[in-house]
Amino acid sequence: MVSTRASVSSPDAPQAIGPYSQAIRAGNFLFLSGQIPLDPATGEVVAGDVRAQTRRVLDNMAGVLSAAGVSMGAVVKTTVFLIDLADFTAMNEVYATAFETPAPARSTVQVSRLPRDVRVEIEAIALLP
Repeated sequence: MVSTRASVSSPDAPQAIGPYSQAIRAGNFLFLSGQIPLDPATGEVVAGDVRAQTRRVLDNMAGVLSAAGVSMGAVVKTTVFLIDLADFTAMNEVYATAFETPAPARSTVQVSRLPRDVRVEIEAIALLP
């Protein structure tokens, strides 16, 4: 079986700054690259704590999903990268506002560093109609 593969991008999320796509549509799945808390209009990291950064990341994800014709409800799996697991509760409070029940499957890991020294990055897989 031959599967189609196509790039998806949105002006409502930061443009890719390297050899990657904001998302790739493959069959009935959408694979979103990790989003960091960059303001898509300015390309700058949003000011604030992990809550503010998580909100921006989720807004960026919603922009990419919208460009593919779906919403956050289509997300089936996320991976959250934090530079400090002490930020988990604060990140989780904001994250919980973005998804209805049942929430997507999720992994959360602590990493030593993220691009632009942000506190959080989230990647996702969504199901397409």
